[in-house]
Order: sequence, then C-alpha cells, then structure tokens
Amino acid sequence: MTPPTALTIAGSDSGGGAGIQADLRTFFAHGVHGLVALTAVTVQNSLGVQGFTEIPADVVTAQIKAVASDMGVNAAKTGMLATAEIIRAVAKTLDEVEVGPLVVDPVAASMTGHALLREDALEAIRTELFPRATLITPNLDEVGLLTGISVSDPASQRAAAEALLEFGSRWVLVKGGHMTGSTCVDLLTDGREYVSLSGPRFETDNTHGGGDTMASAITSSLAKGASVPDAVAAGKKFIERCVAESYPLGAGVGPVSPFWVLPDRR
Repeated sequence: MTPPTALTIAGSDSGGGAGIQADLRTFFAHGVHGLVALTAVTVQNSLGVQGFTEIPADVVTAQIKAVASDMGVNAAKTGMLATAEIIRAVAKTLDEVEVGPLVVDPVAASMTGHALLREDALEAIRTELFPRATLITPNLDEVGLLTGISVSDPASQRAAAEALLEFGSRWVLVKGGHMTGSTCVDLLTDGREYVSLSGPRFETDNTHGGGDTMASAITSSLAKGASVPDAVAAGKKFIERCVAESYPLGAGVGPVSPFWVLPDRR
C-alpha cells in the first residue's frame, strides 16, 4: 500500500541533526514518504553554522512542482527559506499546486544564534507565507523577532499567539521550550480554541533539530488526515521522547533522536 506523502521545503544540515535530514527521518518514523524541495545548503556541525548558500528560487519552485504534479503531496512544511525571493516564489507556487495542510516553521536562526534568513526575509514570511499556513510553529526567539513580544509567562504567551494570528494563519503554536521551569508548556490556538500542552522539561543540552522534528511530526500526522489539535498533541509526545533519548555527537550540541521508534537498536 502506498504511504501518505509529506513535502519538506527547507535547507540541509551537513551535521544531519536538523533541516531536511531531521524532517526525512521524522517522516520515516511516522510511516510517511518524504518529498524534498531543497532551499539552501548549510555548512554546519555540532558547534554551529559556518555559512550557507541558497538555491536559486526557480530551482526551489521547480522541485515543488515536480513532486506535486507526479506524486501528490498530502501535507507540507517549510523550514529554512533563506531569502525573501525564495519565500515569495514558494508562496506563489503553493497557490498553483495542491499540497494539503501547510505547516510553517519560521526558521530564523540556528540554536547557536547564527542567522538563517537574509535581513529582508522576515517581512516576507509574515505577509506571504503566514496567510497561506494551516499552522505556524515559532519558538520564543522567533516570536520575539516576528511580533516584538518577549514571552515569559502564560499571559505573554497568549498575547503573542493572538498577535501572530493577525498575520493570517489558521492556527498558531507558540512553543514554550525556551521558557524556564520543570514543565514545558506549548500554546495552540485558532483564536477561538486555546489548548495548553504541558510536558516534562529534560535536563539535556542535546536538543539540535528539536523544532524541525516537532514540525515534521505534526506534518506527518496531518498527512495521515489528523486534525490540527490531534496532530499537535501527537507531535508534542513524539518530540518529548526524542529529547529524552537525545545523544551527544561532536564537541557541541547533539541531536534529538527518533531512533526510539526502532524495534531493535543494538
């Protein structure tokens, strides 16, 4: 039986922990066939990003059209989009092809603080991609860049979610991983329904690729036909286990691990 398909429109990670590499292994862990439109090639390892080169915008859109026209796309996600030109091109292409529910992870910087967007790209994300999104999944640093709101408690988290909804997406997930405390609380809302998803906070520095993995886990569930609240709840549980079983690799930050889904990990 042919599995559902999910498309990642994102950059690569030469260290294998984030980007399309994280997306593809998460799709696989969910029994979903992964499709790729590569937007940028990064030079990075566990210590951070040393640089990146973006793919020409017309090549990015050609990749999307090629897989959508032939294989079909049950759900899609965006990650690192690098430039305003690529963002505008992707947005235009998404109006021309059918990709199912769209998850926009507004990747603006690496976890070590290296910029992954050119300076003109944030506004393009707000105006071009968010209105087309089923769900957006910013972390707190990205929330600050997009809205100017510093989230430190439930009240400011809700205010940020409501501000983000003004950009036009159907749902917003404000992730609480960068807050403090023994629990990690994410807030999901469509402006009418507010869902708090609470989970444990793990004492580990090995969290590389966590945002990509959660977004692609949600996308996988959407590709299978789940509702947004159910897909986000499933994605939350998946990333919790991935963080719990993260591992050290290299001299810096190790990756979260989806290997726990394997029946035999000897």
